[in-house]
Order: sequence, then C-alpha cells, then structure tokens
Amino acid sequence: MTDTAPAAAAVPLPATARWWRWLVVAAAVVVVDQATKALVLGSFRPGQELPLTGFFSLVLAFNTGAAFSFLAGAGGWQRWFFAAVAAVAVAIITWLLRRGGDRVYCLGLALILGGALGNLYDRLALGKVVDFLLFHYAGWFYPAFNVADSAITVGAALLIVDSFRQRRAPAPPAPPGNR
Repeated sequence: MTDTAPAAAAVPLPATARWWRWLVVAAAVVVVDQATKALVLGSFRPGQELPLTGFFSLVLAFNTGAAFSFLAGAGGWQRWFFAAVAAVAVAIITWLLRRGGDRVYCLGLALILGGALGNLYDRLALGKVVDFLLFHYAGWFYPAFNVADSAITVGAALLIVDSFRQRRAPAPPAPPGNR
C-alpha cells in the first residue's frame, strides 16, 4: 500500500508565506550599517578623514537633512519630518513584501527597507545620520554616505531593473466545455 498524499515538507509554501525571509535581509542591512557606523564613531572625530586611495576616504560626517544634505540647514523640524517619511516608507514596503513578488523585486524592497531603518535609527537616536564613505577626485567630492544609503541605492536600481523585465501573462481560463 502506498501513500499518494504529498508529504507536508514536499509542498512548497507560496511566496507570500515566505515574505518574512526578506525581513532577514533587511535586518542584515541594519546590522551591517549600524556596526560600521559604530566603528567609525568610535574611531574618528567629526570631520576627520582617512584617505585609503587617491579617490576614496573614510570620514566622519553628520547629515541632519536628507539625500545630498537636502534641508540640512532647516531649524530642526526636518529630523521629525524625515523620521515620519521613513516610518511610512517602512510600513508600505513591509506591506509590499507581504504581497510577494519575484526575487529581484523583493530583494530591492528588502534593501530599501533595511537602509530606511538604519537611517531612521540614526535620526531617532542621534538626531542626524552618520556618513563616512567619501569618494573624491581632483578637488571634486561626492557627498559622504553610508551603508544604509548604499542599500537604498542598490535596492532602487533593482526595482528599476525589475520594472523593465517581461512578465508572463496569466494563463487564460479554460473554455466552459473543456473542464
């Protein structure tokens, strides 16, 4: 006598049941981001720079604004504004991850989620975001950034790539007489 029922372990879970795995990716981004920031905070004074190559340095910088120091000179209200924007983004991205999608899409969302959480923690705990990666060349300097910013950028690039990918159209329903 053979058992024809599939074993529970052999039945794959739908993608929406595995959405929490993407939260592990986001958590890893937060851990790496916060660990690198703690290392730099413990090793550098504000503004101190350590050139590693002719075009890349480590530097301790703080940003009270958003990307490229947008609104950094505002009177302090921007801390709470950007924290609220990040909190809303975290909620929306978590909802999107629960809905599921392919791997590129979900990885992009998870990287953005981890980056948003890493910078949100800085805003709430320090009132500013810690930046330390600095690219420069012949007197030109790209604004300093951090691991969270890098994760957000890579995640956004993955979402853009994903938006150009071909999707399979769902199979048309069978005609009523062929069921």
